[in-house]
Amino acid sequence: MPNSISDEIKARAKAEGFSVVRFADARADPDNAARLGAFLDAGHHGDMDWMTDRAHWRADPQSMWPDAKSVIVLGLNYGPDGDPLAILAHKDRAAISAYAQGDDYHDVVKKKLKALAGHIFQTHGAQVKVFVDTAPVMEKPLAQKAGVGWQGKHTNLVSREFGSWLFLGSIFTTLKLPADEPEQDHCGNCHACLDICPTNAFPAPYRLDARRCISYLTIENKGPIPLEFREPMGNRIYGCDDCLAVCPWNKFASQSAEMKLRAREELKAPALAELAALDNRAFRALFRKSPVKRIGRDRFLRNVMIAIGNSGDETLVSSARAALDDPSPLVRGAAIWALSRLLPKEDFTALSDAHARHEPDETVRAEWHRVK
Repeated sequence: MPNSISDEIKARAKAEGFSVVRFADARADPDNAARLGAFLDAGHHGDMDWMTDRAHWRADPQSMWPDAKSVIVLGLNYGPDGDPLAILAHKDRAAISAYAQGDDYHDVVKKKLKALAGHIFQTHGAQVKVFVDTAPVMEKPLAQKAGVGWQGKHTNLVSREFGSWLFLGSIFTTLKLPADEPEQDHCGNCHACLDICPTNAFPAPYRLDARRCISYLTIENKGPIPLEFREPMGNRIYGCDDCLAVCPWNKFASQSAEMKLRAREELKAPALAELAALDNRAFRALFRKSPVKRIGRDRFLRNVMIAIGNSGDETLVSSARAALDDPSPLVRGAAIWALSRLLPKEDFTALSDAHARHEPDETVRAEWHRVK
């Protein structure tokens, strides 16, 4: 039987399905503000302007809620059932990041957080607030402070027990709970995560330039994919698992026990040709309850066209040609690049001559002339 409030909360968290639970005090780590400031000052956040909003809240939990005394940091294992990098060899198939092949983790984690927070309020009379990663909370430094894991050289959280595969959530509370010991950095001399990055997104260990990160480019970036990153994207159409999957600490990882986070069969290795044919209704149906749905069909098809261009598969020419008539300029522009890679030069030139002068969008016309 639990013999303290903290033991009781940890037992209840495990009963709700969380894989790990630790406590930290709500006081700010003085290094957080400096690290966040350096990241933002360098422009490494790209177009993610939401990171600059309320930056002081991110750096100091008590700035967001002065009454908070403790933070309950929770992790939910989403370990995949195989090697996430194996799909990269199958160029006619789409690589979707492991975290996005099941239900949206925001919904799954938040439901469990709310259940646990409600129990704490009812049982212990404490005020509580729950946060997933949509709130201005620096979850990874909090998780390291609480002993859940440490931020590796790729800036993601690493756990000795679960490797790279933990979703994080937190409950701020007015309860004063005994803090757990922080986790130490166990990366040692390893730099596998830095070496494998297809776009060299790490200017230095423990520093990420999001503008070069395939996860940022395929999800947060709203415009055309910059030319220098198109070929390195390969067939990655939503996110990138390279730096996570290569971590040696994954030898201790296990498949997620949460069924809602397990990969759906239709999202493990979907055919690029089938994805290219999705209209908005079909897109929303396929990615119902999935985080992929949030980027919208146009950005998604932009990514699919880039993957088609990287496939080297001439059978996909028809998919790219069909996209030249897509209502979205974003999709049409990416389809032009795909065709420039798949068609013989003379065939592409003839296609350009037939289409470019009728293209209503200036950016897409420029794409025709640039790749010609």
